[in-house]
Amino acid sequence: MFDGAAGQSLAFWQDGSTRLSSFLEAGGPVVLVLVALSVLALGILILKTVQFALLRLGDESFLEPALRRIAGGDGAGALDLLRHARSPLARVIEPAALAEPGCPQAILREEMERTGRAALQGLRTHFRTLEVIGTLSPLLGLFGTVLGMIEAFRRLEAAGSRVDPSILSGGIWGALLTTAVGLAVAIPTIAALNWLERRVERLAHDMDDAAARVFTSRIGLERVRTPAPAAVDRPDARASAPLPGKV
Repeated sequence: MFDGAAGQSLAFWQDGSTRLSSFLEAGGPVVLVLVALSVLALGILILKTVQFALLRLGDESFLEPALRRIAGGDGAGALDLLRHARSPLARVIEPAALAEPGCPQAILREEMERTGRAALQGLRTHFRTLEVIGTLSPLLGLFGTVLGMIEAFRRLEAAGSRVDPSILSGGIWGALLTTAVGLAVAIPTIAALNWLERRVERLAHDMDDAAARVFTSRIGLERVRTPAPAAVDRPDARASAPLPGKV
């Protein structure tokens, strides 16, 4: 029983290997390049997915407590919450927790923007590589198609009067194969790149919103702490007021 299953498994793998080798042989070196690009794109996608998962980009559970502590003047408590968070959003809020009470808002805003730009730049690494793969793959496929058509017509010319339709049809099949492989590499690569860029753009929006909330909470707290000026009676107003019974 086990010998039969092992034999079937071995035959399956041998058949798959034969088909793969014939597939690569029909596509030529262009298909080999496209396969290498697809492996590279898949590796980058796995790397970025793991990176985003480890950084917990969608986690904002720490934001509200940290903003409340910053608004209340408890920078140490807010810093403790932020340093336990992995999200780059926490790195943007950390300068507000470290800032002195009299720190100018312009300096604090510039530091928060600098931290946010550095975090976003780290998340955008390898995006350009995916963009290049998504752009070049269809062009490489088209290039392979052109080369395949040239080779097919060359064989047709070499056959002379003994023209075999299978020569032309086989050449066209191999030529179109490279275009199909190029599109198969480009479409998921571009889709994955758009998904990654959308997540980074959403994080950038959350960073801007959190930074704005830091400053609005600080301004609101200062307004609460600063008493409103008391109304002062104007002597000239009392002096100029007409006495009762006088015209």
